[in-house]
Amino acid sequence: MISKLRSPGARVLPTLLLAFALLALSLAGCGKKNEPLPPKGVPNTYPRPYPSV
Repeated sequence: MISKLRSPGARVLPTLLLAFALLALSLAGCGKKNEPLPPKGVPNTYPRPYPSV
């Protein structure tokens, strides 16, 4: 039985797709989760109204 010979470039696209998917999933966990909280002892100034001139 003759097996197919795969070129070295045949693995590049799936490897790049896998790397991109892992990078996208890892960065998706770094998104904004909640409103910002001020440090202790500092008054809450969030959210501020947009200044209307």
